[in-house]
Amino acid sequence: MSREVMPAMEWVSALKAAGEPTRLRILLLLAASELNVKDLTLILGQSQPRLSRHLKLLAEAGLVERFREGSWVYFHVSDRTSGQRLTLHLLGTVDPADPLIQRDRERANNLKREREAAAQEFFRQHAGDWDRIRTLHVAESEVEAAMREALGTGPFQLFVDLGTGTGRILELFAGTYERGLGLDLNQSMLTYARSKLSATDLTRAQVRHGDIYNLALADGSASVVTMHQVLHFLSDPRAAVIEAARVLAPGSKLLIVDFAPHTLEFLRETEAHDRLGFSNAVVSQWLSDAGLIAREVRELRPAADPSANKLTVTLWLAQRPLSDYARKTEAPIKTAFEETR
Repeated sequence: MSREVMPAMEWVSALKAAGEPTRLRILLLLAASELNVKDLTLILGQSQPRLSRHLKLLAEAGLVERFREGSWVYFHVSDRTSGQRLTLHLLGTVDPADPLIQRDRERANNLKREREAAAQEFFRQHAGDWDRIRTLHVAESEVEAAMREALGTGPFQLFVDLGTGTGRILELFAGTYERGLGLDLNQSMLTYARSKLSATDLTRAQVRHGDIYNLALADGSASVVTMHQVLHFLSDPRAAVIEAARVLAPGSKLLIVDFAPHTLEFLRETEAHDRLGFSNAVVSQWLSDAGLIAREVRELRPAADPSANKLTVTLWLAQRPLSDYARKTEAPIKTAFEETR
């Protein structure tokens, strides 16, 4: 693996930005969770203007990024600049037993627990809807086993789960990746996912707010990207697939799990499904448009039940070619259809 390098002046700028006590404390907090300025004022006990100034300097140096969610602006350690690796390396050398760092972490944890309580209520209110949908297709254990079989055991450097929801896929593949990142738009779901990951002590995984159409990740930075039951909620799933492909490193894989075409209109009317499943022809075309090679398609069909409509879950596995030349000369592996009854 080639070593990433930074221009000398970028190193100087990054080190200068991080080389101030408050800014170092901010970076430590943002490496653990995305926060807004109000959060940081509560944790660090400093004024909003002063913290805004620190955040501006960190952003200008490419160490943190900002995103807007409604009327709030959140920050997290950057994932698409060359300064990100430097930031994580610097933070890894900080003594976690430092009293000031411990106090910051304790205050951040208290704030996190308050949000987790609200997220638990959100999950409680929606759990019944999710359980109802799960009864319409094969058991989740079968779907997850097929996903693990498709991707293998790694090791993966950066595992990205788009539309991560509760963070279940990050849990499922724990132990296969050096770093896991789950992205979702729903802040309540993200808070719930953080709570679950924290309870399982899954320190290599992190979830954060992210736009599936405009990922805050560098080109070719991901070893694996998964999209589990996400596309049917999107108004432009093709664009999401193309954006997912953009962040794949050469030779890396994209795994899509979603429903085959169906006629259950109530899912559109009551569960916010924008699309009623996807055909293999359509998804295969999207993968080709994204510059990927289709590797496998697998169908998981529920047991026949004449009294009710059921959903077929489809897995699409695709890979970014190692080079443009490889894409022109390498024939796709024959699509494999399997039915589980």
